[in-house]
Amino acid sequence: MNSAKQNFRVQQWITLLSVILFAAKIVAYYLTSSLAILSDALESIVNVIAGFIGLYSLYVAAKPRDTEHPYGHGKAEFVSAAAEGALIFAAGLLVLYEATQNFIKNKPVEKLDTGLILVALTAVINFVAGFICIKIGKRNNSLALQASGKHLQLDTWSTLIIIVSLVVILFTQLFWLDKVVALAMSVFIMYNGYKILRQSLAGIMDEADMDLLQRMVNMLNSRRRPNWIDLHNLRVIKYGSVLHIDCHLTLPWYMNIHEAHKEIDILVELIKEEFGDAIEMFVHTDGCLDFSCHLCQKDDCNVRQHPFTKRVEWTLENIISNKKHQL
Repeated sequence: MNSAKQNFRVQQWITLLSVILFAAKIVAYYLTSSLAILSDALESIVNVIAGFIGLYSLYVAAKPRDTEHPYGHGKAEFVSAAAEGALIFAAGLLVLYEATQNFIKNKPVEKLDTGLILVALTAVINFVAGFICIKIGKRNNSLALQASGKHLQLDTWSTLIIIVSLVVILFTQLFWLDKVVALAMSVFIMYNGYKILRQSLAGIMDEADMDLLQRMVNMLNSRRRPNWIDLHNLRVIKYGSVLHIDCHLTLPWYMNIHEAHKEIDILVELIKEEFGDAIEMFVHTDGCLDFSCHLCQKDDCNVRQHPFTKRVEWTLENIISNKKHQL
């Protein structure tokens, strides 16, 4: 099963699970009238809506590229994640409103023991499902799956906080704590919605992923070959689960096309080993120039003009620059 189909299949299960867990939390709310549980349920309904949005986005993202979309449809995942982040933020605002209103109405809390059992079960299921979702999302470079997994695990931690607060209320009868917890949860939910929205907008705007680039730089330095005299103008753009990579590779000027292509094939395979098969790479080759001799570590070069002086370590700063390296 390819990564796109696997992403879609996992999202199907996550969407179904979100519906079931939302129903369980609504039952818990009607049993207890706990505003804290209501805040948890409202976050879950966002997960349900987001699940369907994510499902559709993965369906679109899995489509092959065509004439109108030469880079594929992977950007749909970023749009999906942006919608999910906005919905989570809206849920936080709704919880804030309900908590404020409840301070005025002062609705009593009841049957906390039964509600606690239901909510605790949803927390365990959410954590396991979220862990699986994030793991597969990272492996397949799927932002939509990672967003879904983060929502589920966010749901878990928020539910645990609510469980602890409800236990305290159960034993102390301090019912005003229910409203305080709901207010705190509203801020927590809005903050996480903002983070997901920020990440998705970064993807839509093709913002550089510095952590990903740093991993790539580290790998290239450790697996560097003597014929790779210089590498610069490295750019990585995410289109859903596919990474589009551009770079300029300086090779010995006397290499023929077949020899240069073999070096590129080796470079591509090394990157796929580290970052998966969902890679589309375009490499522009440059022939070495006179000043390149000082940086070239090739021992068997018969046309060397200057002795090797120093190996230039590739760094995040110099490898993304559109300029050949010099001493």
